[in-house]
Amino acid sequence: MQIDQIKIYHVLLPFAFAFPHSRRNLSSGHNVIVEIIAEKGKIRGYGEGAPRSYVTGESQLSNSKSISRLTQEKSFPWQLVDVSQVWDFIDSLPDEKIHNSAICALESALLDALGKYQGRRALDYFPNNYFIDTISYGAGLPLTDKKNIILGCRLIQKMGIRKIKIKLGKDFAHNKEILESVHAIFGKECDLKVDVNCVWDSKMAIRHIPLLQKYRVRVVEQPLMPEDPQISEIAGLMKSKGIVLMADESACNLAEVRKLSQEGHYEMINIRLSKCGGFRKSFRIIDYVRQNGMTFQIGCHLGESGLLSAAGRVLSLLCRDAVYYDGSYDEVLLAQNVTLENVSFGLGGTAFPLDGPGLGVNVNLKSLRRLSDLTAIMTLARPLNPF
Repeated sequence: MQIDQIKIYHVLLPFAFAFPHSRRNLSSGHNVIVEIIAEKGKIRGYGEGAPRSYVTGESQLSNSKSISRLTQEKSFPWQLVDVSQVWDFIDSLPDEKIHNSAICALESALLDALGKYQGRRALDYFPNNYFIDTISYGAGLPLTDKKNIILGCRLIQKMGIRKIKIKLGKDFAHNKEILESVHAIFGKECDLKVDVNCVWDSKMAIRHIPLLQKYRVRVVEQPLMPEDPQISEIAGLMKSKGIVLMADESACNLAEVRKLSQEGHYEMINIRLSKCGGFRKSFRIIDYVRQNGMTFQIGCHLGESGLLSAAGRVLSLLCRDAVYYDGSYDEVLLAQNVTLENVSFGLGGTAFPLDGPGLGVNVNLKSLRRLSDLTAIMTLARPLNPF
């Protein structure tokens, strides 16, 4: 398969409603989509990255620059005939998180294009030792007022979902009200985790421990900023109360996860494809976690389109040992999407493999252009003498 062109789009995906958390009040997702055009336009493969400055330090602009540089690497497979070329290309790159969402977008576009060319699912390019044919996603609640929390809980309850992720902030009284509201509807019949997005200090974290115990919160995600020296004390206190600490912003690549494992404060890692650099890099982290007594969840970035939802579905189905699955929120969260298919979970959060080659979805080109900044589209042509 000869790759002729690569296009990079800066897309804005509007939400059906605002989804605030402690670091942002989000009403849209600002992502990057890579389009690979091969075999004189007969094959088009797509991939997506979700650059988040507060996670990996990336932006849409930096992603475009990174992707342009990456395609100039000698190992980039302009003539793509086997998936091993994709892995060799990814393996040749330095493990720097500043390029992770760019690598994710480019790698998934390559897999989607190759799968469509060969008539194979992206799932088939990976070992199936941990494959499962059905997964159950959890649901998320934003950092919002009591009325909207209750409305969200009613919807989650109606869908038969019992694994819930709650966004908490700096306001103790507000956090207490949120947890009370969730408990009033679900009682003990739900699996609760809370995501703090690094905004607590040690005093705030300690103050919350009795509250987390009272409402049976099982997991606390990234309560302190990465490298906060107080994490040792907080981890010890939470562990003594049966609360698991999960790392997210502190765990963007294998080097960071190795460091966390050696320190022993975090017991769980949040694997997000865009944050961790795509499939190849994510599986390196997952393999390390499996071998070193830690656990993990498959997560997502808020505001992913159907492309990243489809890629996340592939990763989830290949990880039956993940503790939680988050993602495929397309129908619930997005007012507009770029995929023709609806990549959303069903009742109970249930989801299955997607039909079709590659990632299993098709892009609506009109929607892609409508949601893109047309002045920022970058086109990369095949070199006259590719490596």
